[in-house]
Amino acid sequence: MKKILVVSSDQKIIDTVKDSCSAFSEDFDCITKTDSSDIISYINYELPEIKVLDYTSSDTDCSTILYAINRDPWLHYGGVIIICKDRKQMKELEALKDSNILSILSQEDFSLHFIRLLRILWQNQKFLTIRGMQDDIRGEENGSFVCGNDPLDISFYATFLVNYLFNTNRINEEERCNLQMTLAELLTNALEHGNLNISFEEKTKWMEEHGDCLGLIARRAADPIYAGRQICINYAIGKLKSAFSIRDEGTGFNWQKYADKEAASNKELHGRGIKLSLGLVTKMAYNKRGNQVMFEINNQIDASNTVPLIMNNFTTEKYINRQIICRQDEPTNDLFFIVSGRFAVYSGQKLISVLTPNDVFIGEMSFLLNDRRSATIMAVGNCKLIKIPKAEFLKLIRKNPHYGLFLSRMLAQRLISQTQSTIKIADQLLKLQGK
Repeated sequence: MKKILVVSSDQKIIDTVKDSCSAFSEDFDCITKTDSSDIISYINYELPEIKVLDYTSSDTDCSTILYAINRDPWLHYGGVIIICKDRKQMKELEALKDSNILSILSQEDFSLHFIRLLRILWQNQKFLTIRGMQDDIRGEENGSFVCGNDPLDISFYATFLVNYLFNTNRINEEERCNLQMTLAELLTNALEHGNLNISFEEKTKWMEEHGDCLGLIARRAADPIYAGRQICINYAIGKLKSAFSIRDEGTGFNWQKYADKEAASNKELHGRGIKLSLGLVTKMAYNKRGNQVMFEINNQIDASNTVPLIMNNFTTEKYINRQIICRQDEPTNDLFFIVSGRFAVYSGQKLISVLTPNDVFIGEMSFLLNDRRSATIMAVGNCKLIKIPKAEFLKLIRKNPHYGLFLSRMLAQRLISQTQSTIKIADQLLKLQGK
């Protein structure tokens, strides 16, 4: 069951979350708190997947809580939904470009739309798994999102997907910004020029008079001609590349005109999104009709975006190809955090595994059991590790006991996964033997 922490003293906000959770009672559990120190302790020890921070509650310091989450993004990642006071605060929070924040809403929008956002989270729970406890997926992840003609929907889906790719080390910080911008531009085109049939000239005139296009979108989306149209976002997240497609239900438009458009005129309020997107991704193309766009990105390979806070004071050590990290039967029990690279694991002369940043640590068994090394570890290519002596790590755990609890959970989850894999292999063997 996924936990939703609600940081608010506003009963309407609390009731909105509780009522929404009741529709998914077997999947989401709502916890309400207002004391800042108690909240930070709860976040550290319980690691709730979703945090609702109500900035309109005067008796809770949400900025301090968000800072505590951001201070250790390796441990605390997932979904933060923020309720803001006004448009100015919304812009300030959006400027943070925080990889934890899924959505920033006004009180009114939160009450209206939270259950819809929760349904999206419910349908895509794999994107909320705590770090180190997700399945080790080596194949391709395929899926799709379908959304209506609400800018909130497309913003939430884009952020949700981009944050997942970043937090699972498929893209780095620069690539995260590029993908966020690309999805925002292409989804906006699908919404405005595709589903809602808003012309370039119509949008320009409206923006000159009103400053943004939200009113025009709302008016057009209410028209029965366009109200039922949807946007489909497909993704295929592979090992080396990730591919995406966005399809609307409009009649299509002349995308080539805007792909060739030079960003020369600062007077134009819009119209350069396709040109910009072409420079941020690879293999971008539209279908002949002009209502579907496909593009790819290259995945980051064997690198971790973030390092646990408690390891920041240790030096990152570099290793070259075929350099030995530790040898089988050595009496050492240091722990290694994998920053980047691949590491071959040998028992005797036999290769038994290859470790990457997805495996998080090297040497946790001898570290915990105070035993000799059970295998030889060798760098494959250029690699980076943080080496932590056992005595130093134990000191850190005493100061940060929640880390000990988290690591215990992670190891327990791995044991469960290994047991399940063993059972599946045993079942397959029995089937082959005809038993």
